[in-house]
Formats: sequence, structure tokens, C-alpha cells
Amino acid sequence: MELIKNLKWRYAVKKYSDEQVSEDKVDQIVEAINLTASSCGIQPYRMFVITNPEVRQRLGEGSFNAQIHASSHLLVFAGFNEITSDYISDYVLMMEQQRNLENGALNVLKDTLIDYFSPQTTEQNTIWSDKQAYIGLGTALIAAAELKVDATPMEGLIRNCLMKF
Repeated sequence: MELIKNLKWRYAVKKYSDEQVSEDKVDQIVEAINLTASSCGIQPYRMFVITNPEVRQRLGEGSFNAQIHASSHLLVFAGFNEITSDYISDYVLMMEQQRNLENGALNVLKDTLIDYFSPQTTEQNTIWSDKQAYIGLGTALIAAAELKVDATPMEGLIRNCLMKF
């Protein structure tokens, strides 16, 4: 299996070269993240691709991960603090449209999710969302290994998980 071979190739890079990762490879990694699984299927996080060297430098200030500034790209996964009824409704509507379903076809799912998340505290939502972001990070690391892109997972920037390559 090529996946296992590529995962054996993967390691946490401690020092990066000046070589830039191609936008095609970055796009493939981002697409893999967009297709990743998440509990309830609602991906309660945002992923940002940071390429600006000055921004990467500022984000790395005060971090023991000094190589942030030397990376080609920095992916920031930011989990939601709140899972709102509007977010759930909009996400389920998007799912219906992407799957060519009638509007309302997933109302049972939508209503179940709203009923579940409505009484949750901000802390409960934050913990759950962060766990979901880690699933996306894992997919990103696997995609990077498949593409032979050096990558390093890390935590930081308050409570977000990061990946640089």
C-alpha cells in the first residue's frame, strides 16, 4: 500500500529549506481537508493558509516553534467557540445542494443537530470543535505525506492546531 510507505516517509520537520511548495500541492492538501470526515459532518472549524512571510513571522513571535517564519505555508485550523443554529442550518442546506437533494431533505439531521448543540456551553463547543479541527489536521498530514511535502504539526496561537510546510 502506497499510503503506508508514504506515512513511513513522513516526519516532523525541524528546519525548512527556502524551497516553496507548489500551489498545486497546496490546493490538493486543502481539498483533502475540505473532504475530511468530521463528527456530525459539519466541520466546525476554519482553515487558513498563511503565505505572507511577515504574517508568519508575527505569528511565530514568542513561540518555541521558530521555524514558522521559515515555512513555505502555514495552515491554521481555528475551531469554533459556538455552534449556532444558523451555522447548522446553512451547512445542512449546503449539504443538500451539493448532493442534489430537495431543500428540507436533511431536516431531521438539521433539527437533531440544533437540539443537541443548543444547550451546549461555549466551553463544550470549543472542546468539541478543537477535536474536529484535529481530524482535519490529521488529513492534512496524510495528504502532505502522499505528496511528499515536508510538514510539521504543532499547537499554538491560543488554542488552534497548526501545520506548516
